[in-house]
Amino acid sequence: MNKLLQTLKNIWSIEELRDKIIVTLALVLTYRFGTHIVLPGIDANALDAVRGQAGGLLGLFDQFAGGAFSQASILALGIMPYISASIFMQLMTILVPQMQKIQKEGESGRKKINQWTRYLTVLVTIFQAAAYISYLQSPGYKEALIPSFQPYFWFSTVILLTSGTLFVMWLGEKITDKGLGNGTSLIIMVGILARLPQSLVQEFVAKNSAGGGGLLIFIIEIAVFIAIIMGLIVLVQGVRKITINYAKQIVGNRQFGGARQFLPIKVNSAGVMPIIFAQAIIFIPTIFARFETSGGLLNILNDMSNPWYMLIYSVLVIAFTYLYTAIIFNPKQIAEDLKRNNGFIPGVKPGQPTADYIGAVMDKITLPGAILLALVGILPGIAMKLGVTGQFASFFGGTSLLIMVGVVLDTLQQIETQLLMRQYDGLMSGGRIQGRQPVSSSPIG
Repeated sequence: MNKLLQTLKNIWSIEELRDKIIVTLALVLTYRFGTHIVLPGIDANALDAVRGQAGGLLGLFDQFAGGAFSQASILALGIMPYISASIFMQLMTILVPQMQKIQKEGESGRKKINQWTRYLTVLVTIFQAAAYISYLQSPGYKEALIPSFQPYFWFSTVILLTSGTLFVMWLGEKITDKGLGNGTSLIIMVGILARLPQSLVQEFVAKNSAGGGGLLIFIIEIAVFIAIIMGLIVLVQGVRKITINYAKQIVGNRQFGGARQFLPIKVNSAGVMPIIFAQAIIFIPTIFARFETSGGLLNILNDMSNPWYMLIYSVLVIAFTYLYTAIIFNPKQIAEDLKRNNGFIPGVKPGQPTADYIGAVMDKITLPGAILLALVGILPGIAMKLGVTGQFASFFGGTSLLIMVGVVLDTLQQIETQLLMRQYDGLMSGGRIQGRQPVSSSPIG
């Protein structure tokens, strides 16, 4: 306890770090306040009485939005349209040569791509806002709509939802610039964590009700939940190190090089992106069905505990893991950089043999990483099959838990770096905290 108190005192004594924490908390609280502002044209009192709990993929969307989706808030769409636009632009910079040239222009190119991303965010938000209005006109929300406001409801809602998403995007950028950590990731994590206390209470009540299993079952579930988090930390931080030697060089009277380093190749290089892509593909039929969740295929795609859903989801995650890893990981470029800096892998010739060796190692570790990532994705469905309530089961894996673990590790790593720079002890006595070491410029790291 004394160690913890001393660490907190050290953190607060660093003025720059203290200011970053205060700014981050202020902007996050602003976001949370906005999630409780109901859209004009909806009776908030009637909404509480008639609205239902969003389930399936809509429930996941609601979880990312911190409950704003089911509350018909002005921030109902949250940051997700911006993430969709950012992912699309990121893929374009990899696949389109002209976009690659713009990206390599430095700061000016980055500003151009960011501006185009904002424009695309507006278009995506307008499309999703129109679909969301159809959802609000479904049973459970339709009864809360104010009839006299209906002539203006569509136009005002599209404007407010678009403005809300742009405001959340601005908050995320400000947190990144002046706060602590990646702003977009923090906003998503805060939205997810906001529902954890309520989920725990609901699970506790359910297990202590008649036929629920009692307190022992609840304690076992918490123990399993903690074990999953620990396993996920291993997955996020796991790397395969390739030994790299650098040839010695004599420049004048000084010797350079000759050092031995390691090239870390992550078991899960693709991060959370394959899960997001898989969920986006599964979510497409729901969008075209105008958020209706009834029907044969739609019932499967909206039921995380359905075996067919788990199979489809797992195949998509594994496929996207290989695809995304192939897009972002370029063994040939790494081999060229090593050769340019007089680096080599012991026993492997420079150039194409080095690229082939790195690619072979990447292929070997991508398969177990993809399978583990797919398992993480279907864990909520498995938990629901075993009797865990739907809302708490969503925390047992999937995108939610993966983002939470990754963001917490990244944030703690930044805090620890600030402490070590000022000669303070780190957060852990057994070694430094390692973040996700993102390999892309994705807004969620």
